[in-house]
Amino acid sequence: MDKKQAKERIENLRKQVEYHAKKYYDDDKPEISDFEYDMLMLELRNLEKDFPEFQSEKSLTQKVGGTIKEGFQKVTHEVPLLSLQDVFSLEEVEDFVTRIEQKAKENEIEQVTYVVETKIDGLSASLEYKNGELVKGATRGNGQVGEDVTNNLKTVKTIPERIKDKINITVRGEVFIAKDDFEKMNQEREENEEELFANARNAAAGSLRQLDSKITKTRPLDIYIFNVQKIEGKEFNSHYEELEYLSKLGFNVNPVRIYCKTIDEIKQAIEKIGEDRESLTFGIDGAVVKVDNLKFREILGNTAKTPRWAVAYKYPPEKKETKLKDIICQVGRTGVITPMAILEPVKVAGSTISKTTLHNEDFIKEKELKVGDIVVVQKAGDVIPEIVEVKKDKRTGEELDFEMPKKCPVCGAKAIREER
Repeated sequence: MDKKQAKERIENLRKQVEYHAKKYYDDDKPEISDFEYDMLMLELRNLEKDFPEFQSEKSLTQKVGGTIKEGFQKVTHEVPLLSLQDVFSLEEVEDFVTRIEQKAKENEIEQVTYVVETKIDGLSASLEYKNGELVKGATRGNGQVGEDVTNNLKTVKTIPERIKDKINITVRGEVFIAKDDFEKMNQEREENEEELFANARNAAAGSLRQLDSKITKTRPLDIYIFNVQKIEGKEFNSHYEELEYLSKLGFNVNPVRIYCKTIDEIKQAIEKIGEDRESLTFGIDGAVVKVDNLKFREILGNTAKTPRWAVAYKYPPEKKETKLKDIICQVGRTGVITPMAILEPVKVAGSTISKTTLHNEDFIKEKELKVGDIVVVQKAGDVIPEIVEVKKDKRTGEELDFEMPKKCPVCGAKAIREER
């Protein structure tokens, strides 16, 4: 790729990631999967690295996504709520550990230890306590400035309004909705013919960023705390020690934290979390590898966007092939006809999928779906099953085209498609 092509591609990618970041962070309505977004960001990051003359501070590779929603007061984070550097292979994790170990040698640090934790798929928030009382809660926003959502966070049952020690402390956590609660929410929305949430993360974000805390109170929000941002009158040597102390204070701390000393132990921890992923009650989108020694973290420092002492390993979405046995139509209480795919049962990301919505006639045409096709199924955000691809090369010629019914399957009246 020459410089001209690189510049055009970088500009194009920046527009794409800015658009999708807005849909994800600000609108809470993503149009592509997390994995697809990650791949766009990865390509952009690599091109900016290969062609440094086109680097820009305005690029989302250099700053945290997210803006302040109108109607909220702004909160400036005393300690920035940084993002994490994503990696997509165990080789990249090895590279990270090698860099850390080299830096440790340079600073005459004999032993580096690590903590591997689940990367909870939710919305990051900070909680500030004065004399043990919750005084302020804020979203991450752009990492430097967030939204004051104190009243909304006070509706989350697992957030203590008073902690056991009368200290001044600011902690960071991830607000999320548990898998079962999310499925119930979407089931209710489907019954009421409301738009379904794309995934649990966006449901949590949309719920926390409500201007009316009464609405937030009706949503099943939860939180896991994973970091001390600032504390007065107390010092810790290690991150693991911090987490134990937070538990004693009464915080709901990230339950999956594995202490590691070597790269092999780190890899095993990542693989173990991957194996246990589906049995967890909450959604995750990766495993975070963190340096445990807090003083060494200070030496390693941060970039404008990410800490140099941590990386997030992202698990690829699990996809499976199965057969599209039939397409049936369901009629909602308002008379809307929705096509539903009947699939040969297949286990994806820990649960058996036998059917999934096809949304509407346009979706079927766009995917060029035929009854009898071999299709690829995945779970959007590891929760909602969806057909992502048709294996046209596996067609036998016996597949059947599908047409929306001309009459209502329930009452027999003429079916009319309303143009939007």
